[in-house]
Amino acid sequence: MSSQPAPVPPDDLSRELTIAQPDQDQSLPHVGLAGDTYTILVTGEDTAGKYTLIDMHVPPGGGPPPHRHDFEEMFTILDGEVQVTFRGQTIVARAGETINIPANAPHAFTNIAGSPTRMLCLCAPAGQEEFFTLVGQPVATRTQTASPLDADAQAAFIAKAEELAPQYKTELLPPPDTR
Repeated sequence: MSSQPAPVPPDDLSRELTIAQPDQDQSLPHVGLAGDTYTILVTGEDTAGKYTLIDMHVPPGGGPPPHRHDFEEMFTILDGEVQVTFRGQTIVARAGETINIPANAPHAFTNIAGSPTRMLCLCAPAGQEEFFTLVGQPVATRTQTASPLDADAQAAFIAKAEELAPQYKTELLPPPDTR
């Protein structure tokens, strides 16, 4: 007995075309976070929660500390390169390459190039853009970095990120032991 696949649903006319122009559209949110700048190109609101797309500007030495989350995350490197640590293994991803981080896998990345790295980050389902917006600092453009945080502001940022992370299915992990 073979079952017929479900038909393709009708077009949802309530949804609009989304066009993101990160170098021209200053209404896009640009978020400074841990030295990087993340521009939210496509939100969960734009995709009915299916995914979010983020343009990441990562200066030399930048990148998030070890973490994991209960959603898929894919990076396409547009310019530069990053060293990616995935489940304790290290690889280098270069311009033109795409990597997918499976849900729940521990990972981190660092820009090891001498110039900024630009990459697209797709998270499915959406939600990560909300976390970034809540914990980061607004900046004016996709390449502007946030002002450095003093010790008190850094401690407040870490506390806020740790408090909100579970709501966004994220776990911040301790740095690897380098002894």
